[in-house]
Amino acid sequence: MSRIGKKSIAIPEGVSITVGKDNVVTVKGKKGELKQAIDRDITVEVKEGHVHFGRPTDQIRHRAMHGLYRALIANLVKGVTEGFERKLELIGVGFKAANQGNVLDLALGYSHNIIFEIPKELKVATAQEKGQNPIITLEGIDKQLIGQVAAKLRSLRKPEPYKGKGVRYVGEVVRKKAGKAAGK
Repeated sequence: MSRIGKKSIAIPEGVSITVGKDNVVTVKGKKGELKQAIDRDITVEVKEGHVHFGRPTDQIRHRAMHGLYRALIANLVKGVTEGFERKLELIGVGFKAANQGNVLDLALGYSHNIIFEIPKELKVATAQEKGQNPIITLEGIDKQLIGQVAAKLRSLRKPEPYKGKGVRYVGEVVRKKAGKAAGK
């Protein structure tokens, strides 16, 4: 049995979970509402303040989906109660970030600024303190969307292995390579 899949999810106060037709789970909380379609083979039961997941057989496919959907629903519950946050750091001379609403204006060392529109479900904030690298903060209730947008922002200028310049997650460690050996 999947260790993750057999754990039940405790429903916090103020959160309601309903399983609709076509196995669509709807989670409503103080921060918003999220939906997740679940494979028809996986059973979802909401009873006594807990959500339980079941699977019909021990096939590899069923075992994989059992843990997957339990983790996805747990992320939805955490998202509507606490929310998620992801921070990115711009490392490099002249790298800047500014935002107006959900439009991000990035100067990443190219000949032009990059204008990046953040989905309306997320909030974006930029911070630039003297002597510190610019920080981009993404906040929202959908963990998948935050991760996808953060990965897209990082891909605009990935950290390079020689000086470490680029866009990286706060706390990410970039392994540096040794440069060319010094002359004779």
